[in-house]
Parts: sequence; C-alpha cells; structure tokens
Amino acid sequence: MKKEIFEWVKTIIISLIIALIITTFVKPTIVKHYSMQPTLDENDFLIINRLLYTRGNPDRGDIIVFESNQTDSNGEQKLLIKRIIGLPGEEIEIRGGHVYINEQRIIEPYIEDDYTHGNIHQIIPENHVFVMGDHRNNSLDSRNEDLGLINIDDVVGKAFVRLYPFSEIGIIE
Repeated sequence: MKKEIFEWVKTIIISLIIALIITTFVKPTIVKHYSMQPTLDENDFLIINRLLYTRGNPDRGDIIVFESNQTDSNGEQKLLIKRIIGLPGEEIEIRGGHVYINEQRIIEPYIEDDYTHGNIHQIIPENHVFVMGDHRNNSLDSRNEDLGLINIDDVVGKAFVRLYPFSEIGIIE
C-alpha cells in the first residue's frame, strides 16, 4: 500500500514540475477578434514562446502577444496580438495607403487589403515597437493614440504554433 501511494505522489509531483516548466516557456492563447485576418482567425488556439525576447530582439513581421493599456469588461488588462511593423530607431511613415520604413515602402503580402489607413510619421524610440493588425480596417493598433507604441517589456511572447483549428496546425510564419 505504501509503495502504491508513493508511486501516486511521485507521478503527481513529476506532472506538476512538467506543467510548471511548460508554462514558464510557453503560453497558450486564443485569438479573440478578427484584427489579424487573414493570417489568424477568431478562436485560433496558439502557443506563444515566452522566452524568445529575453535572449534576442524582435524582428519585423513577428506576431506578438502583449499586455496593452486596454481593459476588458471585468477591468482586467487585455492581451492583444499584432504584427511588428517598425523597430526601435526606425522612421515609420504611413502615406497614400502604404507603409514606409526609413523611406522604403515595405511589401506586406499578409494584409487583408492593399491599403493601410492613417497618416503617421515618427521615429520609433528605443525599447518600443510599432504594431499593426493584418486586417488594417479592423484593428486597434499603434496607429491609434489609445494604444500607441508598444514597450518591448510589455511583450508576453511571439506566436509560433497554431494548434487549432486542426486543419491549420503548424508553425506561424
């Protein structure tokens, strides 16, 4: 009887340790809105790499989850998911429906339309990124004063795997 109890306790402890390790490195999340279409759809289940930016810097095109200054109906801070468009030290400009980084138009095959609303011209400060949703007409992002630039310290992690829907399982590019 003691041996059986010991085996149960051992199994539970090992399971808790594994769960702790997994949640330290990755975070599951569900996409709640349509701002990242066509890349991501509402209710997509994603795995977020929580450690990526503790060892390196974000890259243009990374899809990140970050803590925002927005709150939900319960008063809790919202996590948002967007694509990094501009990096620290870069000059970003939106004019004529297109995005320019350091005066070079960037090609964005992932966006819903081929038109980006807004009139932005700014230098991105150190430790901040400029983010936008792929569905530019339906996205609260850095173009909006209510959200603004994202401090890299507020980034929870990079979306790197989609687990659901099952027909879309795979690495997020």
